[in-house]
Amino acid sequence: MAQSIPQVNPTIGIGIDFGTSNSAAAIYDGEAVVLVKLGRDNAIMPSANYLDKDLVTEIGQQAIDDYIMGNRGRTVELSAELLGEERTSAGGSDGPAGEGDTSKVYGQAINDVGLPGRLFRGTKRLLGNTASDRTLIFNRPFRLVALVTPILVGIQKALQSSLRKWPGEIANHACIGHPVNFEGKEARRNNVAMERLSESYGYAGISQQNFCPEPTAAAISYLHNNPGSSDQRILTVDFGGGTLDFSILRRNNINFTVEATHGIALGGDRIDQTIFRQLVFPLLGKGERWSRITDGLAVDTLFPFGDFEELLINWPVSYTLNQNKYTTPVMQRMAGNDLAATKFRRLYDLIKQNYSYQVFEAIKTFKAELSEQQSAVLDIPELDIEVELERWEFELMISDLLFELEQAITLILNKAGLCSDDIDLVLRTGGSSLIPAVKDILDNQFAGKVVKHDPFTSVAAGLAIADFYGYGEK
Repeated sequence: MAQSIPQVNPTIGIGIDFGTSNSAAAIYDGEAVVLVKLGRDNAIMPSANYLDKDLVTEIGQQAIDDYIMGNRGRTVELSAELLGEERTSAGGSDGPAGEGDTSKVYGQAINDVGLPGRLFRGTKRLLGNTASDRTLIFNRPFRLVALVTPILVGIQKALQSSLRKWPGEIANHACIGHPVNFEGKEARRNNVAMERLSESYGYAGISQQNFCPEPTAAAISYLHNNPGSSDQRILTVDFGGGTLDFSILRRNNINFTVEATHGIALGGDRIDQTIFRQLVFPLLGKGERWSRITDGLAVDTLFPFGDFEELLINWPVSYTLNQNKYTTPVMQRMAGNDLAATKFRRLYDLIKQNYSYQVFEAIKTFKAELSEQQSAVLDIPELDIEVELERWEFELMISDLLFELEQAITLILNKAGLCSDDIDLVLRTGGSSLIPAVKDILDNQFAGKVVKHDPFTSVAAGLAIADFYGYGEK
């Protein structure tokens, strides 16, 4: 669809980039883009929502801090869910109706009676899920929209506060970013996700909404920063925390046409989980054996580490490992006299102190250091872990994910009916685009054409510019 820059609209442009991992917002007044501070004087805010037992909400980094402190050292106690009651006759099959004993019917033991609050991170991933629209929180059903809205309300309030520089302006409009394809396999997932996203923004006070794919928004911010009249075909590679998105647009003077878009569910979160599995799991006991006496017999098996894995790499629910069925075998194994006992002591400390989030923060720092130097140390002092890794070893570790990137590049070019030589400029943006192996893949295929473009804020800036000039779709 062809777009052109109209006469300047004398309003403020607002852009909101609600991301899987982090969110950002920006304002454009026709002259400069201003990034909005979203809590703790930072333009980048974790897309997190914490709901306590009194249904009081915290968002951003404070939500994560509350979750960690509320679950540190807490033993999880599950109670059975009451499904209902049934009546049994006291006088046999011929007994009169209404007489007899009443018994309660319970389901699985799933209710955490001491849970201080629930943390929701990465909820954007679920927006396209058509299977269920509700989740039970403290015995109350919450729609996905209700879990997203508090984050957007916080962003809207920060925007309104920033708009004091422009008297009379109201943060009731925005150009809203979205991935090319929301995560999931359902055919209707994009339509469903957009409907839910629009509803959430409406509840947050953003009633006038335009929408723009995130990679296209990143390209718009580049075009604005680099005005020119040359005929260019630009490929944007937006490699964020949750998705990998592409856009190909053709620029001619003040006009541009979006020729193709594509997106897959590959982001930095999957890379972080891969590092956790490959480097940290072996230091927590994965692959170790477990000898014990059961019913008077000596039993020797592999420790059932597989029961722990998914909960460890999904840190918002890692606290559920602090149950006797998980901690008891760990305590038995760490009581051994072998060297592996130290590994299980680490696993026990991680569970009891709810350290999964700290592990992922260390992994992010480690990954960033590997982008700057040929080797780095994964340092997790809470668990007494220090692992040095060469960059080439890291690249080998994520080789399958890098292959997915290469396949996606081929697909977007085929979708547009183009080859690499037809691309004049490649913009790489998003946090994962900083990985040298990602840069190398792009440089090898598009030699001399690749430009790094504001990895963390290009989308929000482009959305604000798009809102100012009336780009985007209703």
